[in-house]
Amino acid sequence: MKIGLPKEIKDNEYRVGLVPAGVHTLIAAGHKVVVETHAGEGSGFSDKEYVDAGAEIVSSAQQVFHDSELIVKVKEPIEEEYDRLHEGQILFTYLHLAPAPKLTQALLKQRIIGIAYETIPDRRGTLPLLTPMSEVAGRMAIHVGAYYLEKTNGGCGNLLGGVPGVPPATVAIIGGGIVGTNAAKVATGMGARVVILDIDPERMRQLDDIFYGRAETQMANHYSIAKVVAEADLVIGAVLVRGAAAPKLVTREMISGMRKGSVVIDVAVDQGGCFDTTRATTHSHPTYEIDGVLHYCVANMPGAVPRTSTLALTNSTLAYVLKLAEGLQSALKKNPLIKDGVNVFRGFVTCKPVADAQGLSYRPLDELLSSA
Repeated sequence: MKIGLPKEIKDNEYRVGLVPAGVHTLIAAGHKVVVETHAGEGSGFSDKEYVDAGAEIVSSAQQVFHDSELIVKVKEPIEEEYDRLHEGQILFTYLHLAPAPKLTQALLKQRIIGIAYETIPDRRGTLPLLTPMSEVAGRMAIHVGAYYLEKTNGGCGNLLGGVPGVPPATVAIIGGGIVGTNAAKVATGMGARVVILDIDPERMRQLDDIFYGRAETQMANHYSIAKVVAEADLVIGAVLVRGAAAPKLVTREMISGMRKGSVVIDVAVDQGGCFDTTRATTHSHPTYEIDGVLHYCVANMPGAVPRTSTLALTNSTLAYVLKLAEGLQSALKKNPLIKDGVNVFRGFVTCKPVADAQGLSYRPLDELLSSA
């Protein structure tokens, strides 16, 4: 199969779909890989490294999309990329379609096969292709939060870990999954007071074992969220419902009740965000203020550390790319769980949470494949 690797063009997005080592593996398996020139430079990989791995370098994204049967990206296509997709083409990337009706309609119109990293489970029920970027985003969230808590950056001037005789800042983390756990690791390591809120008692037991009491756990309900948010200097939104829009758990009233100069970071922004006050921002313009509270809602946080992110992503995605390069039917036979990643298929929505979020008709993938 001919596999295309275009350069990412979302605001300040420096990641790339595959590192040269991944390309080498695909070439060795008998596939052809076309890479847009400079696609890897933001992550520190030169065109020469891709050529040495066996790839063909081309000068334009149009040529990559036109020539390829399988497109491997990092971020969802933006508007200028919509018409580059063509019928029957497999697009393998993060899609986050539930809160993105315009993108969903574009993919349906182009009749592509859209496979989302973030909705493919493994046999344990975890999300192996979302995990590496969740780890990066969770750890970054605390670094970013500490930066914006500084007075010169718009915050209240609290040092996250405090000093002897001065209490540390309070960090509230809503959601105890991969993002929340990684955020808590960094926050506790910096000496902050950390409170993790989750809806699963068993997960809270696991978190208690992980942190040996260095992080508090509380049941996530309206009452406890409101109380903890009011006390917090930094709030991290780390909620995930696979394939669906994130629930709005932090209300405008809760935001208004926070101390001036507090900071909120919504890592769930890709799925619409879990704060009522969330609107997606970019690395160029990352923050805005509402009721004296600084909001950071960048929809591609890991793009700021592209070298780490690209290496981590390829570690997880390459095995799936190798299967998809043999064709969708073959990939599904080797790993039936890939079916859950197929969000759109040749003009139909095949991910129920996306269909429900947008009021669209849902068609099971098995039904469409059997009638093909």
